[in-house]
Amino acid sequence: MDTLLARNWGWIALRGVAAVIFGLLTVMNPGITLAVLIPFFGAFSLIDGILAVIAAIRNRKAESHWVTLLIGGIAGIIIGVCTFLAPGISAIVLLYFIAVWALIIGFSEIMAAIRLRKIITGEWMLVLAGVASVALGLFLLSRPAVGAIALVIWIGVYAFVSGILLIALAFELRRWLRNRPASMPHPA
Repeated sequence: MDTLLARNWGWIALRGVAAVIFGLLTVMNPGITLAVLIPFFGAFSLIDGILAVIAAIRNRKAESHWVTLLIGGIAGIIIGVCTFLAPGISAIVLLYFIAVWALIIGFSEIMAAIRLRKIITGEWMLVLAGVASVALGLFLLSRPAVGAIALVIWIGVYAFVSGILLIALAFELRRWLRNRPASMPHPA
């Protein structure tokens, strides 16, 4: 898992950039309707999932813990596709889609950070991103009747914070990859 994430630091950074852009656009325009939020979230979830799957599959033979990242990516793809296939879903169903997606992503990020703690000092950034995802999921599950504008703002803030943390983690992984001990094998 350590070299898988380090070798794919660019994909992690790209996931972070996508989250930051999504978060900023969402927070800057909180009055958007759920008719706009549905495809917007679907696109974000789908892109994030595809990037996570690419990062996992790219080095699946070299790493034994690639499945955690793959599961999170598949969850994002499934939620993104479901959102596009059923655009007429109610706000409550979308809220539950988002909540489940956030919980799955959060737990997979926390599990990955636990593995990273032995090799880098910046694993706390991935833990915080995971905790933010779990907190969003639990919040949405506990308050399903929350207003649409509040939901949009919470999702935007979550995506922005999570994106910043993923970008910071990506650069920490990049630094680690460049400075790792000579006894460690170089990635192929």
